[in-house]
Amino acid sequence: MHRNKTVRRMPLACAAAVALAAGMLGATTAHSAAAATGADLPFTSVEAESASSTGTRIGPDYTQGTLASEASGRQAVRLTAGQRVEFTVPRAANAVNVSYSVPDGQSGSLDVYVNGTKISRTLPVTSTYSYVDTSWIAGAKTHHLFDNARLLLGQNVQAGDKVAFQATSTQVTVDVADFEQVAAAGARPAGSVSVADKGADPGGQGDSTQAFRDAISAARGGVVWIPPGDYRITSSLSGLQNVTLQGAGSWYSVVRTSRFIDQTSSSGGVHLKDFAVIGEVTERVDSNPDNFVNGSLGPGSSVSGMWLQHLKVGLWLTGNNDNLVVEDNRILDTTADGLNLNGNARGVRVRNNFLRNNGDDALAMWSLHAPDVDSSFENNTVSQPNLANGIAVYGGTDIAVRNNLVSDTNALGSGIAISNQKFLDPFSPLAGTITVSGNTLVRTGAINPNWNHPMGALRVDSYDSAIEATVDITDTTITDSPYSAFEFVSGGGRGYTTKNIRVDGATVDGTGTVVVQAESQGAARFSNVKATGVGSAGIYNCPYPTGSGPFTLTDGGGNSGWDSTWSDCSTWPRPGTGNPDPDPARNLAEGRPATATGSQDVYTPAKAVDGDANSYWESTNNAFPQSWTTDLGSTLATRRLVLKVPPASAWQARTQTLSVLGSTDGSAYFTVVASKAYRFDPATGNTVTVTLPAGTNLRYLRLQVTGNTGWPAAQLSEVEAYLS
Repeated sequence: MHRNKTVRRMPLACAAAVALAAGMLGATTAHSAAAATGADLPFTSVEAESASSTGTRIGPDYTQGTLASEASGRQAVRLTAGQRVEFTVPRAANAVNVSYSVPDGQSGSLDVYVNGTKISRTLPVTSTYSYVDTSWIAGAKTHHLFDNARLLLGQNVQAGDKVAFQATSTQVTVDVADFEQVAAAGARPAGSVSVADKGADPGGQGDSTQAFRDAISAARGGVVWIPPGDYRITSSLSGLQNVTLQGAGSWYSVVRTSRFIDQTSSSGGVHLKDFAVIGEVTERVDSNPDNFVNGSLGPGSSVSGMWLQHLKVGLWLTGNNDNLVVEDNRILDTTADGLNLNGNARGVRVRNNFLRNNGDDALAMWSLHAPDVDSSFENNTVSQPNLANGIAVYGGTDIAVRNNLVSDTNALGSGIAISNQKFLDPFSPLAGTITVSGNTLVRTGAINPNWNHPMGALRVDSYDSAIEATVDITDTTITDSPYSAFEFVSGGGRGYTTKNIRVDGATVDGTGTVVVQAESQGAARFSNVKATGVGSAGIYNCPYPTGSGPFTLTDGGGNSGWDSTWSDCSTWPRPGTGNPDPDPARNLAEGRPATATGSQDVYTPAKAVDGDANSYWESTNNAFPQSWTTDLGSTLATRRLVLKVPPASAWQARTQTLSVLGSTDGSAYFTVVASKAYRFDPATGNTVTVTLPAGTNLRYLRLQVTGNTGWPAAQLSEVEAYLS
């Protein structure tokens, strides 16, 4: 959700996660909240990059605005005319939905083959609903590069069969295919009022708006039946209360409109189920109510079994929606939020929904005008929100975010954001207890171009006011975060406190930079947080603005794998996709976290690994021995060190006496090279080389300095480490 966002003033495991990593995502156990993560889906998704193809694989890539960065799994397959991608069907199916992209301004089709035989049906593809520009949102670039197209195959296929898609005249990038066994069309409920009986045109040629209105009026207290067909509505419906609108299934009953319901109030009892609403929204215009539901359905209402696509927002909910249930829906290709509880939501349950390719927060609560209270997002699956967060909670009281699966967030967003960013007034900040439990975040977090550094997979943000609520974050799985796992920040740059936070039980498997990214004053208690594959250091603890106060991390026990700290707040850990395989010619120490027993003035330990031979670390003066240590990130077969002091002529020759120590765990150190005198001479560039013994394997490199003939302190401008 973005409304005139302020540019921030900042300095330069689960089974679902395993399935995503393997290129396949299918059903989990329905509504078993303690065990399942994400929605119980009626389809199984297969990534194109895991299929057989004659095309070109693109990615992985995390660069804002690129096609691969918006793809599921950050990879896809590009097809030119005549090229194909062939999927092995993972389950019995008779239908498929494909996420794809074509170049801007182009349309075409994909030929479809089942077990090598071309079928008569083709899959239309178009750029009409893609390439969205939102210049008023700071940091945005052209985005929303993918779209979805669905097809009933006209036959049944079984697990192990082959379904292929072949490009014809248009280049098509295929991202993922969802295979589904669609049940037969549902039967008309007894006593219902059919829109067809009121004159609606199932062929989609005539305007069915009045027929829908007449059926709703006639069925008050009963059911409006939407038979199989395509129905065109040209203006929104209003005045709905105490009525059910029911279709034969979202693959059969389709309403073509960009504005379905628009009403500010209702006495409630509105139930919308089992049909599709597919719009024609091609750009995001925030002043237009281009939504499936805009406003209020009233208390005790429900939305279920819907397919919502090509709208601005699926549901933008204001007014009285007490005890609303939104479940078992698909919300695809919206230019803004998938769903937004825009204040005054009480007892709302949003559960077991699938959202893909949303142009802002996929699921959001925004406590504008009145707080959202006792409402929850539970067991939802969110994939590829391309301009904000997977799930965002902006204010509210006693809110829960439980057992959701979020993957592949793009620019300006985290997997989950818990925030006091208000956007507009009057706003109700976070209050009571905010429960964030059992969620799985895969490849989430992104570079924020306004901040020039990353947003974590899970972010707690005191943007416009201090966090006064209790924030409980439990049983979290974070996999392959391109940057950090947990971020605590005051995103407005004013240094509000981020406090009252408990993180208990987390598995972090792969971060590009750090596990904890603390950028505000405040406090959090961490227990049973276990990390592997950490890219730079365990902790980045640099509250902003400088001097605003510390961020205190309390160790509650059971933590492992993230005890190192990035020590130099003047530099940012270099983000990436994880710890890459070392290049034999790469300096293993450059940019790595560094610490020392002491330093003089501005000559901090990080200066020795910043890649600049003119800056340097200088230890506390007149206090030998002194040591300097760096964490290489993983245990490596290090064979050579290059030590430097600044090469300027003012640096006269000097001899420093030092030894080299190593460790694999940062605790127990062993001697690699015994103490020896090394001469640094301007005539040879003030550089010395230290050869390490064969068989040396270390993660933590330590230099112990006991003397310096040129100055009463240890001095090193660069410590370089190499594999050969």
